[in-house]
Amino acid sequence: MKHLFIIICLSVTFSVSGQKEYQKNYYDTGQLKEEGWLRKGVKTKYWKFYHPNGAVQKEGSFKDGKPTKYWYFYRKNKTKESEGHYIAGKKSKWWLFYDENEKVNHKCQLKNNQKNGYCLRYKDEELIRAEKYKNGEKIGEWNDLKSFKKENSVWDLR
Repeated sequence: MKHLFIIICLSVTFSVSGQKEYQKNYYDTGQLKEEGWLRKGVKTKYWKFYHPNGAVQKEGSFKDGKPTKYWYFYRKNKTKESEGHYIAGKKSKWWLFYDENEKVNHKCQLKNNQKNGYCLRYKDEELIRAEKYKNGEKIGEWNDLKSFKKENSVWDLR
């Protein structure tokens, strides 16, 4: 009977330690710094991070302690700064970057945290230039659709 009690106590302890817990961390000023879920001390699921002024800084999901899925980033004045995909902790796929007025000023294809593919540049919401990158280095630039189509496939913009 004594052994059965010990086994039950241990199994309850292990099952509780594997559960998620909600964590909040604060700046020295007492302002909320970050909040989200932990599993075994590792960030998981949805998290929000805050600037010292209380405005949201960034928000998104974690898997095994690494950013994953779609994330949003904000400036201290609460305007959107950027948004995009993470895969296994690295920026990937299309990312949008905003100017101070929250207008898209460029969108880029990223892979492993660097530009890898096309980058479309905008001014006052009008496309002004297309650039192509490979492993973070610019390998091409076009200022009009005709020259872009001549050297590229529009299907590559997917």
